[in-house]
Amino acid sequence: MQLENDLGRDQIRRLVPRLAIPSMLAQFVSVLYSIVDRMYIGNIPQVGELALAGVGICGPVVTLISSFSALAGFGGAPLLSIRMGEGNDRAARQVLANSFMMLALLGAVLTVSSYLLKDRLLMWFGASGATFPYADRYISIYLAGTVFALFASGLNQFIICQGFARVGMKSVMLGAVLNLILDPVFIFVFHMGVAGAALATVVSQTASAVFIISFLLGSRVPVKITFRDYSWGVCRQILKLGFSPFVIIAFDNILIITMNMVLQKYGGAGRGDMMVACCTIMQSFMLMVTMPMGGITAGTQSILGYNYGARHMKRVRQAEKEILKLTVIFTSVMMVLAQTASRYFVLIFTRNPEYVAMSVRAIRISTLMIIPLAFQYTFVDGFTGMGVAGAAIVLSSFRKALFFIMVLLLPRLFGVEAVFWTEPVIDLIAASVSTAFYITCSGKILKKRLLEKKSRV
Repeated sequence: MQLENDLGRDQIRRLVPRLAIPSMLAQFVSVLYSIVDRMYIGNIPQVGELALAGVGICGPVVTLISSFSALAGFGGAPLLSIRMGEGNDRAARQVLANSFMMLALLGAVLTVSSYLLKDRLLMWFGASGATFPYADRYISIYLAGTVFALFASGLNQFIICQGFARVGMKSVMLGAVLNLILDPVFIFVFHMGVAGAALATVVSQTASAVFIISFLLGSRVPVKITFRDYSWGVCRQILKLGFSPFVIIAFDNILIITMNMVLQKYGGAGRGDMMVACCTIMQSFMLMVTMPMGGITAGTQSILGYNYGARHMKRVRQAEKEILKLTVIFTSVMMVLAQTASRYFVLIFTRNPEYVAMSVRAIRISTLMIIPLAFQYTFVDGFTGMGVAGAAIVLSSFRKALFFIMVLLLPRLFGVEAVFWTEPVIDLIAASVSTAFYITCSGKILKKRLLEKKSRV
């Protein structure tokens, strides 16, 4: 059995980019799922802008559903890394078995409940009479693939956390390339419109899920999927650790939904739909920032978890520094692109001058503080990787609560377009708090882990 990376022995300066870059690229490619859909939908003749607004309503609903994969995937993967670092292979297999079972159950429950509530959810989340038919058409087909979406997102973490970052990247690229090919065929050749975009996504996610499950049942991975040793105690550990990334993803989308509702309320008839469409374009750009950056921090959690489990604290410190360096470099590049080239990005979705002007303005404002956001992602995901769920949950919840307050307050005080200033304001404040907390508490957390070792000797 040959591993791509030795998490406990390889040089940290080389190990971090070897795991981070494939994971970052995988997430960057996965953004194509939504961006390609929206690009083609925005260019449907006559109805492109309305259809784009409708799918924009579905975007956060879709991601909110997918966020449940974080409970088992992002919760189980760091725990598996810690158990591998401790040399406890049986416990590692038990973590994967219980995570697989949880993803299957969550997928089934979410599929049924989402179909029952979808009409109400779409109207609550900002759909208008004009955009509802497009939103309903898209979400009705997408929900059929919920189980595969959760498997593709959640189980991929168990490939990456065992050191196979390139295989994890291939699984995402498989789905993205399929989506890129199928979108224009279903939308334009078969004249399916937004329904075609949803069907292309379902087929692509199913292909990724089949690839991932096949790999995790194969002979290359040290820890394979098994169908035994189910335990509520292990599930509880996974849920506890997965709650922080779940909160991050779920509340991000709840806040996007809230933003859409605010734009509809303060934008008024007609202009509200336009602002939701522009906000959808802005959110598409932000996905190109947050998802690859999340790929860097989540993809390297296995290094932190393994060495934390093995009590190699110097390697944990070194890894955190290298991860932060990568996230700062990445966000710096993306900020420059946002301020100089955002117009070219917007033109992919629409040629309407009014839509273009507002979307460019929204992107430039919302990305002003993404460099401090790198500190937030690095430290919060770092605590999750080490299994310190409490710290990650507190820091994540603080940022979400602040976002919710600002997204409701700013438009009321300064007008509807002030909603776009929410992102930079909370990015700066939350990053400052997370950095201060990390500097103050990380040393104590690592020292406590070392003392645990001494108490067992």
